[in-house]
Amino acid sequence: MAQMLVAGAQPATNLDRAEVFIRDAADKGCRLIVLPECMDLGWTDPSARQLAVPIPGPHAERLAQFAIQTGTFIVAGLVERAGDRLYNSAVLIDPRGQILLVHRKINELEIAHDLYSIGDHLGVAHTELGTLGISICADNFPNSLAIGHVLARMGAQLLLSPSAWAVEADHDNRVAPYGELWRRAYGELGRMYDLPVIGVSNVGWLTDGPWKGRKAIGCSLATDHRGEILAEGPYGESAETLIVVDVELRQLRR
Repeated sequence: MAQMLVAGAQPATNLDRAEVFIRDAADKGCRLIVLPECMDLGWTDPSARQLAVPIPGPHAERLAQFAIQTGTFIVAGLVERAGDRLYNSAVLIDPRGQILLVHRKINELEIAHDLYSIGDHLGVAHTELGTLGISICADNFPNSLAIGHVLARMGAQLLLSPSAWAVEADHDNRVAPYGELWRRAYGELGRMYDLPVIGVSNVGWLTDGPWKGRKAIGCSLATDHRGEILAEGPYGESAETLIVVDVELRQLRR
């Protein structure tokens, strides 16, 4: 779980930082690394209009090279250019550098509708690790948890969720601890389907776009097949860290 700093409009810097996390995770024996939402450009950063690239494309290709060099699976949120549209997407790349799955976020917040188009399909990938599904951040809101239900019904044994969890600049985590919404949502999927869920958020200040001035605060979360917490990342705009967690996959319980 690569709870990394994401800098708006700085794809080269962000990919360099991702490489460090990926290599560190591989050195620690991880077989699958999850990176945050829009980790190349930053969530809702308007630079996407100029800097977004296709999938496959140079950003996904660089991640594919990391996967090949480290022998790992990588899940990462990327801004995808498709013709005259942009999508808030995420890729699953295998250790051969092959893109097995591209998910385009469906439950995008209304403030992002002028930047990102809405995804219109779901899929899972059958891998040597098990059957994997991807959802992105608010796809797992309680009012859109049907997305997770469908992925589970499609056979997903593990749900991977690149995220960008942000709060107001003056948010006090001691007064209002962050994360209960995600614990409830992830827990429901776990208990209903024996489905572990891994959500990984970035950290850092949002420097442009509709949420300029807010801070992404990590709190990355992993829950198991019972909906119980396996791991939680620290809170804070500078709380960069790698979280290593063992996950048990089970057959789908319908």
